[in-house]
This record gives sequence, C-alpha cells and structure tokens, in this order.
Amino acid sequence: MFEEFKKFAMRGNVVDLAVGFILGGAFSTIVRSFVDDILMPPLGLLLGGVDFTNLFIVLGAEQFDSLAAAQEAGAATINYGLFINNIISFLILAFALFLMIKGMNRLQEKKADDVPEQPPAKPRNEELLEEIRDLLKKG
Repeated sequence: MFEEFKKFAMRGNVVDLAVGFILGGAFSTIVRSFVDDILMPPLGLLLGGVDFTNLFIVLGAEQFDSLAAAQEAGAATINYGLFINNIISFLILAFALFLMIKGMNRLQEKKADDVPEQPPAKPRNEELLEEIRDLLKKG
C-alpha cells in the first residue's frame, strides 16, 4: 500500500499541483499586502480619509471607535470594510491568474504552430492495394 501511495504522490500532476498550491498561497500573501498596504490607503484618502479596515457595524447598542476596540470588547460586528478589502484582493488575484493562464495558452499555441502537420496515415488496406498495384506494374 505504501508503494502505491508513493507512486501516486510522485506522479507529475500531483507534484505540479502541490507546487502550484504553495506558490498560490505565497502569491495571495503578496496580493493581500498590495491591497492592504499600498492600494487601500490612497483609495481611502481619496474617499475622504476612510480607513476600510475600520468600516464595521456593531450589532448592539454600544458604539466603538475602531474595529479592534469592538473586537476586544467582544462585541458582535459586521466587518464590511474587511469584506471590501477581500473582494479587491480576490479581483486582483483573479486578474493576475487570468493573465498568467492567457500567457501560457499563447505559448502553447505557438508550440502547436511550430510543429508541421503530418497528413493522416492511410489505412493499411490501401497501402497493401498500392503495393499489389506496384508489383503488377513491374510484372
């Protein structure tokens, strides 16, 4: 059973999938940092100094100055600012993956164009009939 699992785990597709998964996780960290640290601060400034991480609704009568204070107090909140950040992160990540797949498809098309098309092989019975015809012409 161990040998069968080893065979399965070492197949090219499984290893490629694992590498892609790890790189995807690292890439999502970069995208999250890009959105949270670079994109959202100027966007918040353009919208009048809004900090998206502090956009939340408290489910109760209490009021809090920040999301961190509400969470520290244990208040139930709807964190729609963080949700907006996550949507923007997803859109950037999806667009980056789209561009990457589009580029890979373009490379595969070029490879396919480089290989000349071979005419389809004739059926075996046609080849035999041609050989017989050629032998009869000689004879």
